[in-house]
Amino acid sequence: MTIAPDRPAAGRAHWTDVQLIHALEEVVERELNRHLGVAKEWMPHEYVPWSLGRDFDGLMGGEAWAVDQSPVTDVGRVSLVVNLLTEDNLPSYHHEIATMFGRDGAWGTWVHQWTAEEGRHAIVMRDYLLTSRAVDPVALERARMTHMAEGFESDNSHSMLHSVAYVAFQELATRVSHRNTGHNSGDPVCDRMLARIATDENLHMVFYRNLLKAALEIAPDQAMRAIADVVINFRMPGHGMPGFERAAAKMALGGIYNLRIHHEDVLTPVLRHLKVLELSGLGAEGLQAQQEIGLFMDGLDAQARRFEERQAAIKARKAAAAAARG
Repeated sequence: MTIAPDRPAAGRAHWTDVQLIHALEEVVERELNRHLGVAKEWMPHEYVPWSLGRDFDGLMGGEAWAVDQSPVTDVGRVSLVVNLLTEDNLPSYHHEIATMFGRDGAWGTWVHQWTAEEGRHAIVMRDYLLTSRAVDPVALERARMTHMAEGFESDNSHSMLHSVAYVAFQELATRVSHRNTGHNSGDPVCDRMLARIATDENLHMVFYRNLLKAALEIAPDQAMRAIADVVINFRMPGHGMPGFERAAAKMALGGIYNLRIHHEDVLTPVLRHLKVLELSGLGAEGLQAQQEIGLFMDGLDAQARRFEERQAAIKARKAAAAAARG
């Protein structure tokens, strides 16, 4: 008897990537059609304040960049650069998912649609940053060259379930980072632009989250294991860029993205929607992974609480020092 390519052989506990891709094809097609029905076309140029633009120094003989030329806050500037450099690596991300998911059928259509939509993000962010003089253009280009020249390799390319689980969380993390950057940027134009990008990221998160839900239904133990690995070892895709750790620390202190935000606004909503910690009927592998997720979330909550306590203590000391100075 020939085993259908979208089902594991009798007695075999694990699905192969090829079998899962075939088995989830209908889900991908359904989610793709849903996405195309709700996603709205938008034009990057409409979010850029072109009237503020003027020549820089160099070949055009314009004015050199200076930090006081833009209302963007310091933490906003740091976060904008991190977010843009992350978006700049789209060619590598496309290669990763196209290699994993394939370029045929509904999977391929989604991969190209996702890439086309994501491409707007770097376009509008760079146009905004340069036109409004929010960042040093020379430093920005040098950072882009360094980051992209080093290449990118996903932490989660060892299985398609790990890839799906990662992007389900990562798209939401990116949405949250963009929204909080806009709120803390000091510029309503920037806030509006990042809100538009965040809308895309949220739609992409919903696609992958729904795909992950379907994977939990057909391969619960494997999907649970993938979710546990991703949650416990999660890193943002821009972690390899120059100065990332220093920038991440500023973003954490500035309320852009920190342990509490990661716990409450990224991990918890996805886990709760998928009912990961309540799922029953798991085998030994799935139960072990489920327990690991629960323990990790408790530990992360404790870490976030300690971070908040340290932050409060630092603010109290600064306030006391300021009061003492009169």
